[in-house]
Amino acid sequence: VQLQASGGGLVQPGGSLRLSCAASGVIFSINGMGWYRSAPGKQRELVASITNGGSTSYGDSVKGRFTISRENAKKTVYLQMNRLEPEDTAVYYCNADIESSSFGGRRMNYWGQGTQITVSS
Repeated sequence: VQLQASGGGLVQPGGSLRLSCAASGVIFSINGMGWYRSAPGKQRELVASITNGGSTSYGDSVKGRFTISRENAKKTVYLQMNRLEPEDTAVYYCNADIESSSFGGRRMNYWGQGTQITVSS
């Protein structure tokens, strides 16, 4: 099982970006999915999460600006980021709880490789 993230880059303050993260492998089911971020000198923090039923939660610093969504048929989670601020600069990681053939169907937690977001003028 792999999680492949894409969509990072450089954006000016106030701009928008959309991240995608696709799961691949022999997957039986995907439960919770989410995005975390790590900035220099800071602990990794939860940005947003979404259950397989579509319930969402957000970190306080991104509420009202970021939107998480998922397409179960494509095994993909998205993060739409609007009104980006320099404080959003970080490496963003996707995360998912997945049941696959890799561990006899047991639910395991997986991380994507990280994608850099830089918000700067």
